[in-house]
Amino acid sequence: MTFTARDASRGVGTSSAGGLADRNFLLLLVATACAFSNYAPMLSVVPLWSDDGGAGTAGAGAATGVTMGTTVAVQLCMPWLLRKLSLLAIFAVGAVLLGAPTFGYLLSSQLTPVLGVSAVRGVGFGMVAVAGSALVAELVTEDKRGRAVGWYGIAVGLPQVVCLPLAVWGVESWGYTAVFTVSAVLSVAAAPLIWAVSADTRQRGSRPSTADGRRSGVVEQWRPLLNPWTVLITAACALGGVTSLLPLALDDVDVAATALFVLSATVIAGRWGAGWLSDRLGPGRLLVASVLACAAGMAGFAAAVAGAPPWPVSMAAAAVYGLGFGVLQNDTLVVMFARAGPRGSGLASTAWNMAYDAGTGVGAAGVGVISGAFTMGGAFAAAAAVIVAAAPLAWLSGRRAGSARGVRHKSPPPDDPTDDIRSHTG
Repeated sequence: MTFTARDASRGVGTSSAGGLADRNFLLLLVATACAFSNYAPMLSVVPLWSDDGGAGTAGAGAATGVTMGTTVAVQLCMPWLLRKLSLLAIFAVGAVLLGAPTFGYLLSSQLTPVLGVSAVRGVGFGMVAVAGSALVAELVTEDKRGRAVGWYGIAVGLPQVVCLPLAVWGVESWGYTAVFTVSAVLSVAAAPLIWAVSADTRQRGSRPSTADGRRSGVVEQWRPLLNPWTVLITAACALGGVTSLLPLALDDVDVAATALFVLSATVIAGRWGAGWLSDRLGPGRLLVASVLACAAGMAGFAAAVAGAPPWPVSMAAAAVYGLGFGVLQNDTLVVMFARAGPRGSGLASTAWNMAYDAGTGVGAAGVGVISGAFTMGGAFAAAAAVIVAAAPLAWLSGRRAGSARGVRHKSPPPDDPTDDIRSHTG
């Protein structure tokens, strides 16, 4: 890509990139955790709120559907937004749009206003998700990128593991007003946190230069990302099916709830472990193994639904799938960053988030349709087969990403045992 004087004047370069304990990266992690501490609890609380307002089961589910619909819609507009705003500005505006409208739920529990508030929040969430993951590549040097993505995954995942069940308990103990207020304040607080990132980074973007934009069309920009994008959306479809339908597929609700908790926790562990390994092995080296783990986990869910002992089989399936999908999330994002180039972090982040969000939404519907035509076990088995079919693309993605890394680095960076975020925050 062409590096122009205009880019240099914006501070585009590597001077602001630092280590895992750098102030800017830590601010990103805290801001991300705050924003997702709004998003995660609302996944459960808003359907309960609208159901209390008489929306019924279908209406309650529509709130989440509208949120994810506007999330994907704004992600389609991200190339335009990246030309107008910096990543930090997009994150800050998104955090406010995600958090401030949460107060609006208190005005009415009727379906129409609930859907309106959810639509605005979805726009904010889409902006936060894309800008946040892109900032990982902007704020951390390339040799630490895998671990940085892993720590970012923890900042995203912990609120979903902790805040989602805690919010349901909070509604019963303190009421909706308290939960909506705390969630709103946390997300709005993310805006000043992210804006506290150093001034030179605030002006940086991941926008291609004008000359480069004239030479390369949309197809050429997206083509290098297609293989990892396909791998991620395939596995994300399975995730959408499991998280939406496992409680219906298993007779024991406690088994399903525990399995989903195990899945969420192991996703976080997989993302962190993959980050550590990715920096040592190179991007994409874990993709094939993670795809096969996802397929094995889905096969385990199919067996549990079909009559295998539910407790041991479901827990094992959840752990295997969770670890595999956590690794897959981390490695696909690192691969996309590598293949998009030093100025393409915004494009890579947009593609990754679209694959994840669209996949989970389509998967929930698709697995449901297949289960209606066959059985729930058959639907999970079909999802496992589709994931296996993506294994060749995972192998190609890892091979090409590794080759690209080899060109940039004649030898791998030396390990620095002191360069771990825990040693600076413990």
